[in-house]
Amino acid sequence: MKLVTFLKSGEERLGLLAGDVVVDPLQAAGDRAVFSSVLAFIKSGAAGMTAARAILNNPPKAACTALSDVALAAPLRPATILCSGSNYKDHNAEKANTPISGKEPEFFVKTADCVVGPGEPIAFDERFSKKIDCEVELAIVVGKAGRFIETSRALEHVFGYTIVNDVTARDRQVRRTPEGMTWYELGSGKAFDSGAPLGPCIVTADEIADPQKLKVMSRVNGELRQSSSTANMIWSCAELIHFFSRNFTLKPGMVIITGTPAGTAWSADKDLGGKGVHQPGLVPATRYCLPGDIVECEVEGIGVLRNPVAEAMAGAGRVAAE
Repeated sequence: MKLVTFLKSGEERLGLLAGDVVVDPLQAAGDRAVFSSVLAFIKSGAAGMTAARAILNNPPKAACTALSDVALAAPLRPATILCSGSNYKDHNAEKANTPISGKEPEFFVKTADCVVGPGEPIAFDERFSKKIDCEVELAIVVGKAGRFIETSRALEHVFGYTIVNDVTARDRQVRRTPEGMTWYELGSGKAFDSGAPLGPCIVTADEIADPQKLKVMSRVNGELRQSSSTANMIWSCAELIHFFSRNFTLKPGMVIITGTPAGTAWSADKDLGGKGVHQPGLVPATRYCLPGDIVECEVEGIGVLRNPVAEAMAGAGRVAAE
């Protein structure tokens, strides 16, 4: 099942995606409490899934709208996004690394303030950063609460999966000493307005047979910058759930992002430790993102998250999302 959040009369509503049609469960005489938001639906558990499947099996015509006729918002605005950096070996090979890179997950946090939806602009403001980079990442949506979750049972806590673009201000993230030591300022470099485009939908876990067998890609202005598989993660989704649950009680609606593969613009930035490694089949970046660029992040089985880069406060409109 695919879930979206769409705008109706200026209000955000939960939608059930059936091919190229959005079904409004509140229009289908559904339980208003269960279908009042994506978060409410996640918390409803098996009862909500059963009710949603019944609606999708026979959706009333009045509840159906073509996907092309609706504006999508972020399907979820998680209060907490738990983030794992340096989780692909090929990404670690293209950049300067800290002493823990590849040895343990690099732990940082983004918040709901960072989230924008499909088609919403990634803000570019030189007063903040001149080196805005984009990273496609598979995102885990937590469905069942837990603390100290065993890896062997971790996927039982997953409601579904979505896509997050881990937008990064590289000139704020990377710090280097004259002696060549590198460390990361992950707060300043990762958490900021429009730093977490999220969407276009959430796919429930029952439709993803194995989260470690998904193709992940990103394109900038149609050029393929990243292309890999979640099979190349250092720590699996289950291992990341276990890792983060040591610090937090994971709650329904929390999101965990799982790292990005090679192909970032950072790889071409020798001043910040980029190693210029060329990945076969990819178009190597020659610069960071600038206003006017269109960034597409794609994960197999979920869809394409598309966002323009725009001058801050430029009022850029939405672009089509798939």
